[in-house]
Amino acid sequence: MNTTTAAAAKYLQIGAMLATVLGLAMAITAMANSMPSVWIIPKFGPFKAEFLRGGMLSAAVTVVLLARGFTRLAIEKEDAAWRRWLFVDAAILAGIYYVSWQFSFVTIEIQDSLFFFEESHAWITLLGIGLLIILCWRVWGAPLAVFGLVLVGYYFFGQYMPSIFKVIPMSFVDNFSEDIWFNLNKGVLGQVFEIVVFTVFPFIIFGAMLEATGVGGSLIRFAFIVTRNTRGGPAHAAVLASSLFGTMSGVPVANVVGTGVMTIPLIKKRGFTPTFAGAIEATASTGGQIMPPIMGAAALIMADIIQVSYLVIITAALIPALLYYLSLFFTVTFESRRLDIDTSTGAGDLAFDKHDIVNLVILAGAITVIISTLLFGLSAAAAGVFVVLYLVPASFFSTAIRRNPAKILQGFAKGGIQFSELLMAIGVVGIVLSVLNSTGLPLRLANSVEVLMEHSLFIALVVAGVTAIIFGMGMPTLPAYLTIILILGPTMLNLGLDILVAHMFVFYFGVSSSITPPVAIAAYAGASIAGSGPMRTGFMAIRIGAAIILVPFIFAYNPELLLVEEAGGFETFSLISILARTVVAIWLMTSAFSRYDATQLSILEMAIRFALVVVVLMPDPAIHWAGFAAGLALIGYNNLVVGRRQAVDTG
Repeated sequence: MNTTTAAAAKYLQIGAMLATVLGLAMAITAMANSMPSVWIIPKFGPFKAEFLRGGMLSAAVTVVLLARGFTRLAIEKEDAAWRRWLFVDAAILAGIYYVSWQFSFVTIEIQDSLFFFEESHAWITLLGIGLLIILCWRVWGAPLAVFGLVLVGYYFFGQYMPSIFKVIPMSFVDNFSEDIWFNLNKGVLGQVFEIVVFTVFPFIIFGAMLEATGVGGSLIRFAFIVTRNTRGGPAHAAVLASSLFGTMSGVPVANVVGTGVMTIPLIKKRGFTPTFAGAIEATASTGGQIMPPIMGAAALIMADIIQVSYLVIITAALIPALLYYLSLFFTVTFESRRLDIDTSTGAGDLAFDKHDIVNLVILAGAITVIISTLLFGLSAAAAGVFVVLYLVPASFFSTAIRRNPAKILQGFAKGGIQFSELLMAIGVVGIVLSVLNSTGLPLRLANSVEVLMEHSLFIALVVAGVTAIIFGMGMPTLPAYLTIILILGPTMLNLGLDILVAHMFVFYFGVSSSITPPVAIAAYAGASIAGSGPMRTGFMAIRIGAAIILVPFIFAYNPELLLVEEAGGFETFSLISILARTVVAIWLMTSAFSRYDATQLSILEMAIRFALVVVVLMPDPAIHWAGFAAGLALIGYNNLVVGRRQAVDTG
């Protein structure tokens, strides 16, 4: 090893160690900050917002530069001049420290005395948002960063735009600083930033600690035991494991990697194609964001935005999530029938022992803590803190932790690193939201869109869904959800949707962007493991996961599926009615997409099934019950008559 290579390796080692230590410190600080007022546990937070937000941003950027900075990137690309990038990382870090300190200092001054912004504050704002866009680009790629850059341009040049996009002139000196940076409410480091620190961070720590205990592997092995006698075998196990893994991770790509490395090879061994193996894992993993009780960052923030208990959110999400996963189970069944896979093909069972049982008991206890805390009336942040406090002693029942107790600290540190990366996206989300709030664009768009749609709820839902998918391409779900609900939310509310229904609708479409080509990041992750074509896997994934687009339309028109009073409540008969019809509709849709039920379906049979999906879900009882009966008859005929006839012929 030459001197340059040795120095680079040393830098990577030291950088990783420092990132781990700082990530651990951030995690401990976040736990102390979110600590609820309970007589058993001393309360340390919340810390003063002005210092907490600036300090967390500075610490997060430090971690990101150590773990994924430009110097590290140059070393990974084997750039012999990697030392030059040290100055770039150092300059970014110094800039972030400066703008964070100015944020804390100025916001305190604003509250304590009469304050007048000067031109220097505008340049500080420009520096801050510029650095956040660069860091977001580095961590999350171009789409979100470019969108943030476009919105900054719109803030200054919107006055020259036509029609509804035209805004009043914005002053660089008088408006820019106060609107974008030095604002504790709607600025870049505003309320959304604080919600992420208070509420999301403890759950990120929880997920990282569960991973450290080996619960993820136990979930996969449990799923294989449950599904080993089904036709789909590993494919059904992937669906079940990924839905359970959603308790730990609300990030689709992380879910694909966490479960897919074990499930995808076994799915292929069972006889499924590599494309199907990658796609079914991607669709199942994407659903982790909509599966209670943890879901993802967007669901946690949704509760704060619409001012309801997080228990309301997870209750509302339960039936739609189960319907989505039911559609995946149906698809696997039809595909295994089409390929003539039986339970003896490629068994691929994984050993399940007493250590796995212990891990699942630990997980069950964690879920119980979360639900109990919410039922007791405490916040989602309190639930996150309590479940982590539970997990620290409970994890010692895990063999992995007893062998290496340091994994607990490593779990905290990993949570800090994951949170730091998330904050780079949240920073740009803050830029987008502050510009939209300052310019008033969402309200003007809502009014114009409402006129163009001629008060049609269906068209409004289609526009909101398509826009959410477009905005979500390559972005985390959170920015896609926040941006679209801010822009089109008022229109959806004006057309009669309850606020929770509108937010859940947009949330679902933000999630679906992970499997929607051309930027289907979860599908591409699955394709890389399966060895299949990325684009082909993406199209297969959206075909398999089509229910993630159908289900939100169903609960938009039938909010009783969400169960809660905030969505209008439900009557038992209405709930049973829409559940029965939805199950039949999903069977018809998934079999039509698979072009197989008990037997091969013709083009005409596929078309009839797609048409019946629409009929079964129509609001008019005379129409939907007729469609329901026709659908049941079609399914019954195919499975009982044609399927039996084929079995006799082959026998």
